[in-house]
Amino acid sequence: MKRLALISSLNLLWIPLMAQTGQLTGFKAQHQTAQYALEKEFDAGLSKEHIGELIKELSSAPHHLGSPRGKVVAGLILNQFKSYGWDAKIETYYVLFPTPKTRSLNLLSPVTYTAVLEEQQIAADPATSQKGQLPPYNAWGADGNVTAGLIFVNYGLPEDYEKLERLGIDVKGKIVIAKYGHSWRGVKPKIAYEHGAIGCLIYSDPKDDGFVKGDTYPAGAFKPEYAVQRGSVMDMVIYPGDPLTPGAGATKGAKRLTKEEAQTILKIPVQPISYHDAQPLLAALKGPVAPAEWSGGLPVTYHVGDGAATVRLNLAFNWDIVPAYNVIARMKGSKYPNEWILRGNHHDAWVNGAADPISGLAALLEEAKSIGLLAKKGIRPQRTLVYAAWDGEEPSLLGSTEWAEDHAAELNQKAVAYINSDGNGRGFLEAGGSHALENMISEVAHAVNDPQANVSIFDRKIAAEAVAATSAKAKQTAMGKKVLDISALGTGSDYSAFLQHLGIPSLNLGFGGEDEGGEYHTNFDSYDNYIKFKDPGFNYGLALSQTAGRAVLRLANADVLPFNFENLQAKIAKYLTEVTDLDTQLRANAKANNQLLNAGLYKLAADPQENLKEPKPKTELPVIDYAGLKTASDTLKSSAAKLNQAIVAGLENIRQPEKLNVLLYQAEKQLLSTAGLPKRPWYKHTIYAPGFYTGYGVKTLPGIREGLEQYQAEEVKQQLVVLTESILNLSAELNKAAALVK
Repeated sequence: MKRLALISSLNLLWIPLMAQTGQLTGFKAQHQTAQYALEKEFDAGLSKEHIGELIKELSSAPHHLGSPRGKVVAGLILNQFKSYGWDAKIETYYVLFPTPKTRSLNLLSPVTYTAVLEEQQIAADPATSQKGQLPPYNAWGADGNVTAGLIFVNYGLPEDYEKLERLGIDVKGKIVIAKYGHSWRGVKPKIAYEHGAIGCLIYSDPKDDGFVKGDTYPAGAFKPEYAVQRGSVMDMVIYPGDPLTPGAGATKGAKRLTKEEAQTILKIPVQPISYHDAQPLLAALKGPVAPAEWSGGLPVTYHVGDGAATVRLNLAFNWDIVPAYNVIARMKGSKYPNEWILRGNHHDAWVNGAADPISGLAALLEEAKSIGLLAKKGIRPQRTLVYAAWDGEEPSLLGSTEWAEDHAAELNQKAVAYINSDGNGRGFLEAGGSHALENMISEVAHAVNDPQANVSIFDRKIAAEAVAATSAKAKQTAMGKKVLDISALGTGSDYSAFLQHLGIPSLNLGFGGEDEGGEYHTNFDSYDNYIKFKDPGFNYGLALSQTAGRAVLRLANADVLPFNFENLQAKIAKYLTEVTDLDTQLRANAKANNQLLNAGLYKLAADPQENLKEPKPKTELPVIDYAGLKTASDTLKSSAAKLNQAIVAGLENIRQPEKLNVLLYQAEKQLLSTAGLPKRPWYKHTIYAPGFYTGYGVKTLPGIREGLEQYQAEEVKQQLVVLTESILNLSAELNKAAALVK
């Protein structure tokens, strides 16, 4: 499903020096040599050729959730783990999964057209004509047979509807057509429904990932005219996973909601279409010419529509309960068996899924193979490793969410960290997650070689950031970085339940940036496509195994777990500055907008021939006091620095290392809100969450930030109290940890 700081003076002086001089954070001096020798032997057990063989085998046929091939793939993965010496089994959950039985789209006026709604077979790639493919559709839209006028809504985001309102266009009772991109696909029908639309079409414009970008498949990597992006449109910003069992594992006997009671199933029908099918629909639209920035790459004038072009959309689904086969493999820790390092990647695909997800899964399996070889030599990890191949990720994180909810009590006690990957390609390290792990993954990045540039993946990532920076100051800052800025995580892959629901420190890792294309969720995400355009030679598959494998092994064997909460505090302070700046900006913008309205300046400035309506008055937020939150952030800064200094000074003589480590890996749970976020209590993390109107995209300090964006001043004030308390609780936990080191 992938589509993947401020630093204290102590960190600047200590952590980078350790990376450059060959030391390891969290390892006593006498253990560092052994860990490096272990990692060297781990590398020797990896084979990029074997990664390629796994990608070819596991992506050889369509294997979506609930399909016969899906069960076969789970069995193949299980056998791989067992052959590597792991204790492996399949844990099955029973989840709702809609598949299409009726799909039709017709333009009725001013001309007629029947949409193809199928992908064209590509002679050069036999995978595109295999049996067993799910046709192009969006899972979790409603059944419906609706006829209405068609309106073009650009990317279908809130600001697009504001523009339509000024143009005098109302989508109530209409069917909308939106472009893929600029947000998660599920946001588009959600917002359309909120504005009264009765149906939604989503198409990929060639300007975004088709012939405007480059040659189309098979000559190039970009989307041919009949290709369609499948995908979920579940309202997963409310909760992911099985919509009928929120908060509980979807076991065979689980208590289930009715489909009608499920909050995350949409209320209007939704269908994705190719740009071949979109062109006659867009050409039929009249009404105002769309704003210039809305225009795409098709040879038509883009109009927004006036309701005269009429379409009929007829969709019906099989709403079946199907098995989701999670493959779970364990290797018991030699010293701390009740501390778990979790590593996961999904195995289900919309079609063949060579890139998404098999490329990431093959790298994970290669890690497991090499760790198994080490174990057969008697070199076992000190902490228990749990490797997982999740099912049902594509329809909204079904397998991982149900497993995490089912095992929540045990995970809350034992899970040290979760490391996720998804699709993988050629290019630069892409890392996101818990910022207390930022230093650890930076050290790992120093230790892994980039297969194209023959420098570390750290150095290549920094080079890319410096070149992409838009000012001389930003370029200098990038060149001077010694620690990677990892991104905050929203949603879109299997880390969500672990990080945002349970508060387990998490990372999401992969490579990309030089593998751009249009195969995502189409029938040409195939092995042939992958070896031509994504990662020829599987070099970055090997780099992913080396990167994620090192992260696993360092967490598994560290004397003191390598969490650095100064990094986390620095990010929280940065996010606090962002939200206070947003507060100031929104208040100033609202005041200026309303002054212009009151003075009649919008009318004076408007072109009378365009008949553009005035914008609505904006809510002016009251002054909100952030002083308490700022004080809590400063308190956390002091506590985090004190803990780091204590660990540096006392690493060789920790009094109670086991108790200290438990405090370290449990600390992030202090940032959970018991009540959860407003309107979506499943999401409990007060620092990271998917945006209510961005989907995959993250909102940091979400309770406050989204309250401001939605002009809910009382909600902001309530969330300030919640966040302040969470940060102070984390500070108190770090003080307890520091006391164990003195």
